[in-house]
Amino acid sequence: MSAGSIPFSQRLFDIVNIVALLLFGAIVIYPFLNLLALSFNDGADAARGGIYIFPRVFSLDAYTLLFQNDKLLAGFGWSVLRVIVGTSTSLFVTGLLAYIVNIRHFSGRKFMRVLFLMTMYFNGGLIPVYLLMVRLGLTDSFNVYWIPSLISAYFMLLMASYIGGLPDALFESARMDGANEMTIYIKLVIPMSLPVFAAIFIYSAVGHWNSWFDVILYNSSGNFDTLQVYLRRLLLEVEASQQIMDQQLLYQKYNSLSPLTLRAATTIVVTLPILFVYPFLQKYFIGGLTIGSVKG
Repeated sequence: MSAGSIPFSQRLFDIVNIVALLLFGAIVIYPFLNLLALSFNDGADAARGGIYIFPRVFSLDAYTLLFQNDKLLAGFGWSVLRVIVGTSTSLFVTGLLAYIVNIRHFSGRKFMRVLFLMTMYFNGGLIPVYLLMVRLGLTDSFNVYWIPSLISAYFMLLMASYIGGLPDALFESARMDGANEMTIYIKLVIPMSLPVFAAIFIYSAVGHWNSWFDVILYNSSGNFDTLQVYLRRLLLEVEASQQIMDQQLLYQKYNSLSPLTLRAATTIVVTLPILFVYPFLQKYFIGGLTIGSVKG
């Protein structure tokens, strides 16, 4: 079909669709570009406002302050380790639970669904959970970052919806060949459920990467501070310095910084790792959620 034979209504629809998508893309990407410009701008100048997508007075002071402390590298290491350990263990255990509640000859599968579903609406509260972590000996240890998040009821329901659409005859055939349930889960369920596993991986990894409140709550010694906690502490330090500028030493240290520029630089540093990982898993992320919802 030549370009001249395309109906005017279809061409008009294509043009409107493209323009709408471009506008939506600009709306989505503008806040990130604005933060990037602020992070590279001088703090005193940024306080005047009027910065959009390009820095007005270029400065690297915000990033210099972020990376001049050796604790940043240690915090980054704990954050990466938390994402790797927390996400991998949560995926495996939650996926195993999702498979268990889909085993048709397991009589307790409906009860387990209801049991874990109730945890989405009811919880013991902050103080009982904290006392539980203390009694279990998880405080001031790396284990508190991944053991409490081993099972997510919400993720389990998403994965169970997808796994429930897999052919049960394949599992029965494997059982007839002598495979146990763990073998079926590892060799059949996981390879066939990669889209939903990748989608949950994105959710879980972002949650672990951005988490900071549990670090402050359960890690009073500061030995396992993650990158987010360190950056938050640094940001609060700069904000506090704004209130006591009459102290000459603090003024000399932070005179070219402002909470605005440091907050922007902090956001960029925390966001970039996720932006680098997401494109590789985007097709699985979209496919896993849509297919799982249809088959559920």
